[in-house]
Amino acid sequence: MSDEGIQRIGTGVEGLDEIIGGYPVGRSILITGDAGSGKTIMALQFAIQSARAGLRTLYITTEEDETDLRIQCSSLGWDIGDLLEPGTLRILSLTAVKARLTEAEMHIGAEPIKGNLKKIISEIPDDIEVLVIDSIGSQTEKLTTYEFRDQFDLLIYELKKRNITTLIILDSATSREFNEIALFAVYGAIRLIKRENPYTGRRERVMDIIKMRSTRTPMEFIPYMISDDGLRVIEVPEE
Repeated sequence: MSDEGIQRIGTGVEGLDEIIGGYPVGRSILITGDAGSGKTIMALQFAIQSARAGLRTLYITTEEDETDLRIQCSSLGWDIGDLLEPGTLRILSLTAVKARLTEAEMHIGAEPIKGNLKKIISEIPDDIEVLVIDSIGSQTEKLTTYEFRDQFDLLIYELKKRNITTLIILDSATSREFNEIALFAVYGAIRLIKRENPYTGRRERVMDIIKMRSTRTPMEFIPYMISDDGLRVIEVPEE
């Protein structure tokens, strides 16, 4: 369903590449969803897939550290030690970065920086080809709608200029205005949804491919599941 003229990177999610052909290279894709919908698992699968394909990959986490992510990977049967050791996959905890910024601000007596989206750009090494930001919600503290728009647009612009293929996670709990601004700015967007099936009455997970430019996307929701070895699409829609 994808435009053959655009280079793609595998998503790492079984069945999803058959639907969208992979993520467009050098563009930013937004992943939204409620807690427990599998956003981090989806992001980790993409990061690991990219690193194993030889692409220099950076995973920025805003709430966890490398140990937390390694434990989560281990619970899913993924050993990422061979990717971390040579630096093909790197993990950066923004919690530590924020602490450094706060300390510096205290020393110079400056006003606290509202939001850290601008600072993310300076933390990305020059050789990075693939980036995951998990998530930006905690980096929007005290930002107004206009400030968020300016910082987010700048982030997307800089990433595109550097030709970095990026997966950005934004929690559904973040303000509706911020979600709408982010959806408008990115190249593609996928929402992960937990809902009750109206026919069976059972809880289920579905993904909504809200948009993916230069890609023919399905109108219907895509059922997916999270098993012991990660997130995968259950049913690929017919063209």
